[in-house]
Amino acid sequence: MQMQNIAFFGTHVFATHILKALVDCPFINVCFVLTQPDRPVGRKQIPEASPVKQFADEHNISVYQPASLKEYSLPTQELDLIVVAQYGLLVPKHILEFPKLGTINVHTSLLPEYRGASPIQSAIHDGKSATGVTIMLMDEGLDTGPILRQQQVTIEDHDMFEDVEPKLASVGAKLLLSTIEGYVLGSIHPQNQDGSQATLCKKLTREDGRINWNDSTQTIYNTYRALTPWPGVWTIAAGKRLKLHRIRPAIVDVEPGKMMFKDDTLYIGTSDGSVEITELQPEGKSKMNAASFIHGYGSLENTIMEA
Repeated sequence: MQMQNIAFFGTHVFATHILKALVDCPFINVCFVLTQPDRPVGRKQIPEASPVKQFADEHNISVYQPASLKEYSLPTQELDLIVVAQYGLLVPKHILEFPKLGTINVHTSLLPEYRGASPIQSAIHDGKSATGVTIMLMDEGLDTGPILRQQQVTIEDHDMFEDVEPKLASVGAKLLLSTIEGYVLGSIHPQNQDGSQATLCKKLTREDGRINWNDSTQTIYNTYRALTPWPGVWTIAAGKRLKLHRIRPAIVDVEPGKMMFKDDTLYIGTSDGSVEITELQPEGKSKMNAASFIHGYGSLENTIMEA
């Protein structure tokens, strides 16, 4: 296998696993990395480098951080491929077509299912028992390019986002390397997606984490599994936000949205039962367990969560 010169576009934790696999591969030369600009983080809004930038810096790889690629010109260097994974910026046609063999994307769903910005969260939220990784050639559409290879990954009943993402990263890294080799050597050929089977998922906001207590226990639990740690799930009690850090299904029958205390255990009712809240965070306060909350906020017993 001849050495392949590639550029890598990525930003988040998942992308660092993909980049590491490329760096460790004997037939890949990572020429440079593009990642999103440093973002302010925390209450003090201190700029922080993306996980991919931190990894690239540690491995002495050149990093570029354009805010947009609309009129961006890549460093003047011959490339065989661009690899994209959780980058987060639109990649225009003039960049997609810059390398000799095009641009490959590592997408965290079994395309054409869950095209868009939140495929892992959407699969968990929808109660899927499996998702997967797709290695595809990128075009100008939203995850519409032809598929090179796919591999399924199981989602267990209690898997959280933070359980599923590393599984996909591990599978995706291995699948990418074998796919690049087969694609370059001509044994793997792009297959067009069936657009009639496509589903879309959106970019998440904090508002997506607000719980609707008229939903079923399983739906609420799936929402929690999907959206923890970000954007997190929350509710409103007596005009104040409560962030729910740890919850689990319960069979205690409670009126939907009603907060019930029982022997230092906290339940909130759903349409068909309840969830037990084991760790939560009142607005402006630190995280606490259920017993501490009950002792400090006893006046909220029997409160109905705001819709």
